[in-house]
Amino acid sequence: MRYLENDAPFDSNPAPGVVVRVAISLALCFPLGCATTSRMLFESPTAAGLKPAELVDTTAYGPDGTPPMVFRQLFAQGERVRESQRPAVIPPKRSALVLSGGGSYGAYSAGVICGWTEAGNRPQFDVVTGVSTGALVAVFAFLGPDYDDVLCRSYTSLKSSDIYRRKHLPWALLSDSLNDSEPLFRQIHSTITPEVVERIAEAHNCGRRLYIGTTDLDGRRPVVWDLGAIAASGKPDSRQLICKLLLASSAIPGFFPTVEIPVVVDGRKYVERHVDGGLTQPLFFRPPYIPPEQRSAGSLSDLLYGSDEYVIVAGKLYADPQPVPTRVINIVGESVSTFLYAQTRDSLVKLYMQSLLTGMQYHLAAVPNDFDAPMSGADFDPVKMRRMFDEGRRQVLAGTAWRHTPPGVGSGEELLQRAGTILTVVPHAPQVMPNLTPPNEIEESLPDQESEIPPSPLD
Repeated sequence: MRYLENDAPFDSNPAPGVVVRVAISLALCFPLGCATTSRMLFESPTAAGLKPAELVDTTAYGPDGTPPMVFRQLFAQGERVRESQRPAVIPPKRSALVLSGGGSYGAYSAGVICGWTEAGNRPQFDVVTGVSTGALVAVFAFLGPDYDDVLCRSYTSLKSSDIYRRKHLPWALLSDSLNDSEPLFRQIHSTITPEVVERIAEAHNCGRRLYIGTTDLDGRRPVVWDLGAIAASGKPDSRQLICKLLLASSAIPGFFPTVEIPVVVDGRKYVERHVDGGLTQPLFFRPPYIPPEQRSAGSLSDLLYGSDEYVIVAGKLYADPQPVPTRVINIVGESVSTFLYAQTRDSLVKLYMQSLLTGMQYHLAAVPNDFDAPMSGADFDPVKMRRMFDEGRRQVLAGTAWRHTPPGVGSGEELLQRAGTILTVVPHAPQVMPNLTPPNEIEESLPDQESEIPPSPLD
């Protein structure tokens, strides 16, 4: 998997998406005869069409039926913490954009970006971060509306065959991946033109920042790459390195090969192997660049209070419930997927906490729970991707894209408690985005914010 000089093709494979399919490649190593084939005596509530979020044990909260004070109360307290960060002098407003992975679900993120341009209120981002498919979107979101056509075309017209080629079994099991991703590299190379690299460098020299994340496979740690610094370095191989890093950020381990990145440590040459950035951090925040002469002004809240932190999740916050066949390949695969959804929600809560401590305004967009989305982020179907793109665009134009609360606060997102196995269906309130109207300035009165929190199913 050595990269060739002068932008030549290489024998390597990446792919976009944070829906890691490692479990599939592992499960393929087990004979299907080892799978449990026994049938359950009764079907599961999910198989019967019931919604897990509505299955309530009415005895779980004691005689008064009052749920414990958890997420909604913590959210209200958090807003008080944000207000407490207000400095004597409000600093200039800055904008940060954080993009998650999600494979073909990146079409939703692209739709939000393009719809934002149409709405006429899209900011010029001071800093953009992205992992996996979010890294690919990040480049063109960073460069501005001039590249909306590239985003739209990339996420509404490409097919799976434009992204990867399947390797033949059983030989694929003896290699480092199930698929060959040279088609994706060619797509990346055709869009990351010398002009694009030059414009990234110009933005970097003006103080704006573009970061993407990968995972060092052997080191087992996330790595953040400053693409603007690489573009502005003036090195002849800067374009090639940027393309390789975008490829690495999208390289789902097992599904696509690792990407080799040569490094020099204290004068000695080594080669690191990098894979999907979403493996170690589904999304990440970096503060905007602050000139050195301003950094001594005080804390981050003195520099960032009132600025905007926009987060776009390429997918849903909660996986769609569905019956899982009683086979090891399905159980392992769906368990990994469930874990990744939970990991993303945890990262979103962390970003929310960061916004509280810096006084930044938190804006979160994700595919609606009731949207009929594809089951797999590895399926690049132009028709399905166009629907997701249009949904992101529609939400922004309708003014319903952004919520200002972390996962766990909205209706139907509560962590339900049980004291036994006797349950009843309690329909929750329609899913609405709390605090739909983005705050133009920090609110002086917090009680109003508390009243906007949707009621719990048990309220």
